[in-house]
Amino acid sequence: MQTVKNHARFQPLHHFILMPIISVLLVMSVLHALNGESDLRTKWVFLLGAFGLFVVGILSRVNALKTQDRIIRLEMRQRYFELTGTSFSAKEKQLKMGQIIALRFAGDAELIPLIERTIAEKLSSKEIKLSVTDWQADYYRV
Repeated sequence: MQTVKNHARFQPLHHFILMPIISVLLVMSVLHALNGESDLRTKWVFLLGAFGLFVVGILSRVNALKTQDRIIRLEMRQRYFELTGTSFSAKEKQLKMGQIIALRFAGDAELIPLIERTIAEKLSSKEIKLSVTDWQADYYRV
């Protein structure tokens, strides 16, 4: 069962295989560029290739998270409208994205009061998550 204590998620293939391999490749390419006996062009090809792979690895994660954030914001707009019959835009402008992300774990019964409390007390995302009593698990996060 998902809770505030265990909701953080790692993508094993990304975090424990892909990025370590790419990081080692990048370090080895830098070392080769500094100490290798090959010509300058070969050094640059290896170095740029390794750096490019590293950037692709980072961007793939960042882009997936940005897409997820947009979906969460849309989900919160829909939930707020369903619960109140009004637009979320006025409240949304008073909240940071991290707060909106944290609020989505709250059950419907506690969501609106928790939004009001978050705005009034400027709760951090961690404080919001710790305040949730009816945790709504999300097993499909990136």
